[in-house]
Amino acid sequence: MMSRHEPAMAAADEAGSGPAASIPPDGLIILPVRDTVLLPGTVFPISIGRERSIAAAQQAVREELQIGVLMQRDATIAEPTGLDLHRMGTIANILRYVNSPDGQHHLVVQGEQRFRVVEFLRERPYIVARVERIEEPDTSTPDIEARFRHLKQQALEALQLLPQAPRELIGTVQAIAAPGALADLVAAYIEISADAKQELLETVDLAARLDKVAKLLAGRLEVLRLTHEIGEQTRAAFDQRQREAVLREQMAAIQRQLGEGDGRSAEVQELSEKLVNAGMPADVEEQARRELRRYEKMPEGATEAGMVRTYLDWLLDLPWTIKDEKPIDIAEARKILDADHFGLDKIKQRIVEYLAVRKLAPHGKAPILCFAGPPGVGKTSLGQSIARAMARTFVRVSLGGVHDEAEIRGHRRTYVGALPGTIIQGIRKAGARDCVMMLDEIDKMGQGIQGDPSAAMLEVLDPEQNGTFRDNYLGVPFDLSRVVFIATANMLDTIRGPLRDRMEIISLAGYTENEKLQIARRYLVKRQLEANGLRPDQTEIEDDALRHIIHDYTREAGVRSLEREIGRALRSAAVRIAEGSTEHVSIRSDDLTRILGPARFESEVAMRTSVPGVATGLAWTPVGGDILFIEAARSPGRGTLILTGQLGDVMRESAQAAMTLVKSRASSFGIAPDMLERNDIHIHVPAGATPKDGPSAGVAMFTALVSLLTGRTVRSDTAMTGEISLRGLVLPVGGIKEKVIAAARAGLTRVMLPARNKRDYDDIPEDARKRLEFVWLESVDDAVNAALEDAPALAND
Repeated sequence: MMSRHEPAMAAADEAGSGPAASIPPDGLIILPVRDTVLLPGTVFPISIGRERSIAAAQQAVREELQIGVLMQRDATIAEPTGLDLHRMGTIANILRYVNSPDGQHHLVVQGEQRFRVVEFLRERPYIVARVERIEEPDTSTPDIEARFRHLKQQALEALQLLPQAPRELIGTVQAIAAPGALADLVAAYIEISADAKQELLETVDLAARLDKVAKLLAGRLEVLRLTHEIGEQTRAAFDQRQREAVLREQMAAIQRQLGEGDGRSAEVQELSEKLVNAGMPADVEEQARRELRRYEKMPEGATEAGMVRTYLDWLLDLPWTIKDEKPIDIAEARKILDADHFGLDKIKQRIVEYLAVRKLAPHGKAPILCFAGPPGVGKTSLGQSIARAMARTFVRVSLGGVHDEAEIRGHRRTYVGALPGTIIQGIRKAGARDCVMMLDEIDKMGQGIQGDPSAAMLEVLDPEQNGTFRDNYLGVPFDLSRVVFIATANMLDTIRGPLRDRMEIISLAGYTENEKLQIARRYLVKRQLEANGLRPDQTEIEDDALRHIIHDYTREAGVRSLEREIGRALRSAAVRIAEGSTEHVSIRSDDLTRILGPARFESEVAMRTSVPGVATGLAWTPVGGDILFIEAARSPGRGTLILTGQLGDVMRESAQAAMTLVKSRASSFGIAPDMLERNDIHIHVPAGATPKDGPSAGVAMFTALVSLLTGRTVRSDTAMTGEISLRGLVLPVGGIKEKVIAAARAGLTRVMLPARNKRDYDDIPEDARKRLEFVWLESVDDAVNAALEDAPALAND
């Protein structure tokens, strides 16, 4: 052994032996190591640098002694003591001890046998411990033999799956006959933590050790199988692509030899002809030709070739030129509007004015129209009528829920699957650059982390800018100035100010009952007859039945629910005709309960206002006007005002203002001064699940409070709206048209409105004006005098 360590011996002689006491027969020089476990039967390199470790290695080499390799419990300890080391390690022979030029000391050791520390004898100049040598169990049972064979099979399979496994290692595994040696060898080479290897080292029982190693190797084996499978799939896919590329090249060579030319050349020639006939602007054509030259040079199997071809298809499919326009016939436009829509006279007149301007100045910068109103009043169909009147293609772009700027401007071509934005897609779908484009639900655009689509719409809807609209995908300007943009919205509050400023708002209110009857008779019944496969001579709905459906089964500003209910009624007739039980069905009002069920809506105004403290108010909602009830009650208390009904802050402030105004004028209304001090006042607005807000319920709240405290009921045929001030003035509010239509729809005959809202009178439909009596309010005294019935007596308790 000394002949293999002459350089190390020289280093040991130079360092001197030091005060090394004799080591007992069962003693062993201990070499502490970090995060390293040496298993019996394995050869392992160890680098040492600590003073005691170097002294231990040199002493062992000098005296030709074995060493005990013990792993530290905590690798961060620089100078470990016996308490910092595991109690079980491996006795090893030092095969080689080398000093490197950089001052490092390196050992090559071979594990021989397990040992257990009995006690540590000393720690200077190196650690010495009395140890117990642990012999390898020599158990030969069928159970051990089965475990041994299973582990060997696992090890050989793992070595086959490893890409660079040395052949010598495979031969070593095949030659091992001892189960314990195989377990230690596999544990030494498997990728597990040092703590797991220490646990295997401390497992002396052979069966338990074989089971642990087999379990760990099974997990690693599954990973190796998957890795091998993935690698094979990747290699197969690559080989397939390479094969396809070679075959394409061979096919192209054969075609050239036959004089047929390849498919790419014919494809490029076709694209070139389309490009010549596309009528693109010069800068756009130059961009297209540049991309076409790139496409011609690309191999057919290249991924980018498909992206370039898609881009060229988009450029060539867009309508760059404008066909000869037909002059707009104003008289024909009036006929189309009247045929498609009933009523809406002011809306139709504004559309006719718009068309007249377009006729006289076809290249002028016409305003962008925005139809605003509740659902089902005909906003989208008005856009279709405009397209018919102008003899242009109609295309609808839905903006509801759009929250990404790229959906308007398109995605850049660097992204996989990129496409132009919805505007360019709509132009391509229409096939004309002068189409009528309906921007539906523009008020429902959102805003996300990808940008604000409303900001992108600013350029689209600005006549000064949209002549050079640049889509991110196209990367070239496209002229949108000849597109007739028409937007629709339910609520204007959600549209950003700059975007709203670019549009002319045309408001569409709800329909009256007479207008709904005419719409149903002219359009809805006919449409539902066709939808249900019926002929007019087979089924009819009487006008009285239509009125009952409008009044008792629907409560809306538009006519969508009305059309659905008409469809339900006609389907019941279709069943009878299809069964052959009858050839003609006439639906009367008496049949509606059987067909549609009990009436869903009833007039509850009289019932609600039959007691003091209840007033009927008018409200505006995004789906049209509606009526609401203000209920007030008093109970013994300390003058507290209680508000319920899910009221917003503004509505709560209106109730407090109404209460203060009542207190300040209590004497003029004959209310006892101490009544308000001895009673709590509770104001409630029913439909508590629906949020409510706004100042327009001030008059109704004030009237309900005066009614409660004076004992005088509010007239059941009267509804009111208006904001109040602490001086008793009635201030103007918005949504008068929708509110008045809601009052007429609810069967009321009298409305009380702020006097300063007389300017909105002309906007109210003629039918509603004829059915309602209007009372104009300057102050709250006018409201009390007009709304309250005479009281038999005052209740001042």
